[in-house]
Amino acid sequence: MRNAEFDREKVLRSAMTAFMDKGYGKTSMQDLTKATGLHPGSIYCAFENKRGLLLAALEQYKIDRTTEFQGFFTGKKSVLAELKDYLDNTVQECISCEAAKACLLTKALNEMAQQDEEVQKIITENLANWQQGLADVFTRAQEQGELSAERDSQHLARFLAMGIYGLRTFAHTHPQGDTLQELADQLFKDICA
Repeated sequence: MRNAEFDREKVLRSAMTAFMDKGYGKTSMQDLTKATGLHPGSIYCAFENKRGLLLAALEQYKIDRTTEFQGFFTGKKSVLAELKDYLDNTVQECISCEAAKACLLTKALNEMAQQDEEVQKIITENLANWQQGLADVFTRAQEQGELSAERDSQHLARFLAMGIYGLRTFAHTHPQGDTLQELADQLFKDICA
């Protein structure tokens, strides 16, 4: 049996979109073959099954989101200006209502983490790494005198992560851009206070 040849990153990003659009449970193999352009046999050969494809998609999602996150914090602007850009981008993702802009981690966490320990572990690690990235941003802001050194960067990271989770959830029932932007602006002000 020969290995299937395909653009793995493209396939995984297409699978991510399918999983974010319908959720893991409601995404059929037919949905995945349509989204990825692969035959079912190729999916099974490369990923073993739908769960294996989800695990690979979660890994690709981590890579993509980490790269995107780092792209906001390049040092070209003040740390807090970069953080504001990051929050504004989050609002735009929420407004777009596109499956590709949703958060695969929170979607999978809500749907299946209690049923699958490996998926829960992967998601928990990814979210912890993201939160640590936020803490590192706050530490940099403190080192550059943009935030008081008295503030706890870990606490600020937890607070911001909670706010972003809330913003994404709130956007499902209140997709108005003005409201979401006001909430993100208030979150930013509370962090900077």
